[in-house]
Amino acid sequence: MLNFKKMYSSYYSLLFIVLCSLTTQVNAIDIDADNLFPKVELETSLGNIIIELNRHKAPITVDNFLTYVVTKEYDNTVFHRVIDNFVVQGGGYDDSYAPKKVNEDIFNESGNGEKNEQYTIAMARQNSPHTANRQFYFNVVDNHNLDPGTRWGYTVFGSIVSGEEVLEKIAQVPTDFHSSLGWPNVPVEKVLVIKATLLQ
Repeated sequence: MLNFKKMYSSYYSLLFIVLCSLTTQVNAIDIDADNLFPKVELETSLGNIIIELNRHKAPITVDNFLTYVVTKEYDNTVFHRVIDNFVVQGGGYDDSYAPKKVNEDIFNESGNGEKNEQYTIAMARQNSPHTANRQFYFNVVDNHNLDPGTRWGYTVFGSIVSGEEVLEKIAQVPTDFHSSLGWPNVPVEKVLVIKATLLQ
């Protein structure tokens, strides 16, 4: 006599494995997994920036960043921290300064040989080294104090190839202490990432 319960259990187990495999393949296609140097365009409220990412040097970080890009998680977010002659940081908050959902924290790849030099993009994190998830920043100048040395640094995973003048414009916007949020260096007028697009 056939054991239908066992058959159905095996069937659903197999179906689950197939669906997981298909999901993995779709995600891999979505983030252009075979391209070592994918490009992303950020359409901001002050102009467009095109970034070339370096999957060869920072594969975990690039795949993480692109996952947020292709799922539209960076669309309609703000640059919430702007310090001229230092960094422009964003990716973590929507246009009302509400925190966006985060995926799992990622491994720190700051020892990849890339430096926090002018016009590069790197991952923001908390004090613990492996706490980067979705927030990123642009180096407005060379910030070698953010590179690894006797401690973990901040992972650089790409650089601007078009739109340096847009970054400079963002870096120079007036900022102030945001009393309700308790943050310094917040642009007086919001600077938005309207849309982030993985270029084909």
